[in-house]
Amino acid sequence: TAGVGLALRDSGQALIEREAARLAALLESARAQSRAGGVPVRWRADAGGFRFEGLPPSAQAALPRQWLDAGTTVRGQAVLLLGPEPLIRPQQVLITHQSSPDRTLRIATDGVRPFSVDAVQ
Repeated sequence: TAGVGLALRDSGQALIEREAARLAALLESARAQSRAGGVPVRWRADAGGFRFEGLPPSAQAALPRQWLDAGTTVRGQAVLLLGPEPLIRPQQVLITHQSSPDRTLRIATDGVRPFSVDAVQ
């Protein structure tokens, strides 16, 4: 049973990891759309989730506006500029979940590479 207990993941930890991976993919999608359309796009967190600003209405409607779980929150800066330039400034957003408030994940880019996820120490 000890081996099984160690193999089980904390549901709060799994939730935040899923949210972070999803957000990184969404940011890259919006970044690509920004470059392709030549329009500046911003990602902004809000009380109900987040939104992408600057995309045409059809593209904006295709992107989600809410977290997978309502317990997800953003810490600190809640605005990212995603383009249209191929090189953007280094940016990050920190997210956490109410069930694991001591666990924070960073979704970041150095401006050249895609957004990636890592843990904040």
